[in-house]
Amino acid sequence: MRKIALITLAAWVTGCALTPDYKRPSEAIANNPTEIGQLQNNARLQANVNYAQWWKLYNDATLDDLVDRSLSANTDMRVALANLERAAASISVTTDAEYPQVGVAAEAAFSRDSAEQFYLPGPLPNEKVYAALGSVSYEVDLFGRVRRSVEASKAEMNVSKDTVAATRIAVVAQTVSAYLAVCASGRESIVTQHAIALQEEETKLVKRFQDSGRSGSLAVTRSTSQEDSLRASLPPLSAAKEIAMSRLALILALPRSAIPASVAGCVDEPQIAQLIPVGDGRSLLARRPDVAAAEERLHAATAEYGVVKADLYPSISFGVSGGSIGALGHFNDDDTYKFSLGPLVSWQFPNRRRAKAELTQSQAQIDAAYARFDASVLAALNEVQTSLSAYGYDLDRMNHLKTARRSSSKASVDARKLFGLGRENYLSVLDADRQLASLDQTIAAQQTKLANDQVQLFLTLGGGWQ
Repeated sequence: MRKIALITLAAWVTGCALTPDYKRPSEAIANNPTEIGQLQNNARLQANVNYAQWWKLYNDATLDDLVDRSLSANTDMRVALANLERAAASISVTTDAEYPQVGVAAEAAFSRDSAEQFYLPGPLPNEKVYAALGSVSYEVDLFGRVRRSVEASKAEMNVSKDTVAATRIAVVAQTVSAYLAVCASGRESIVTQHAIALQEEETKLVKRFQDSGRSGSLAVTRSTSQEDSLRASLPPLSAAKEIAMSRLALILALPRSAIPASVAGCVDEPQIAQLIPVGDGRSLLARRPDVAAAEERLHAATAEYGVVKADLYPSISFGVSGGSIGALGHFNDDDTYKFSLGPLVSWQFPNRRRAKAELTQSQAQIDAAYARFDASVLAALNEVQTSLSAYGYDLDRMNHLKTARRSSSKASVDARKLFGLGRENYLSVLDADRQLASLDQTIAAQQTKLANDQVQLFLTLGGGWQ
């Protein structure tokens, strides 16, 4: 008996639990060095950067201001922060069970008991009665029920923290993307207008040739058709700019008219003048809040299993209660006092089939959370690899386009020299200039795509998490 008492006392003091503390499963994909190391050695990338404020790599004061505004005013951020506050408050509710519980009650009434109830001749007299009671109790967390409940609540709060981080990342990426779209639409419009001006000049020239009998109507028709085709590309660019402005207003929780003029007038999006930093897979997974949230959900599910298991065992509380009850006229008399001191053991003997089913359900939740954790790691790695591939191929295409533009620019210069020497007509000059302008349009569109690739890459890398 003495040994049993000592064991019970040791369990009481240490607050032992029936289940082990959470530890990431050794077989988890996040622990696989082959999977998490696959982002290294990319020649287009570097490892060191302040991921918390990656948008500052653009060195654009207007963009910095927009990001600051969006993080303070965006409605999704406000919702995420409110949910975090609620989760933090829930921890206070759960941890309250770790402390002694105090209860106080007082009552005063004018009443009469039933004489029939007590088998007395009646009626009994009317009485002014009172009751003043108080109690203090403390649950001994012998099997870790309270401890695991608190652990689960803290894990859920960490999920809310990770949700705030994920929302922050998304809001920053959306803000940068919308701003770059506004600027890119303005730049592409200028390039297109230049191409239209060159085509208009060619149309005028071939019309003069037609009027002088040196050319037929086919050349005029072709040039006019090309001119109209170029003009037709302007409305979509204007629409893209308006859509981007409206999207930016929504992110900033502002009316469309409140967007700063410096944003609306942007005609050249900022560029990142250095290699995009990535690092390795391990640092990536440490930054991705969705991966962290998935692991915290696994942690919470594991703790909840401990709660379910602890509920199968007795609950032991120590407490003291006392008070005074009696007729109001005898208030504070010695014979009105009562008290109780001692342990309370409660044990609802479980139906074994039901208990086994509840444990099976809890274990299934752990298995599902584990699978989702592995899935989040695989998804994160896949998203980054996909973004890296798209960015790499688009960089290669841009390099080829720039090479083609250098050749086209040389052809334009050569055509003008030959025209000056009388060896080519002016149509050759215009045709060379038109091809150069067409390449400029293609390069402008590719530059916009690269800007979007950069934002997407930072988004998948978990940039913006503080």
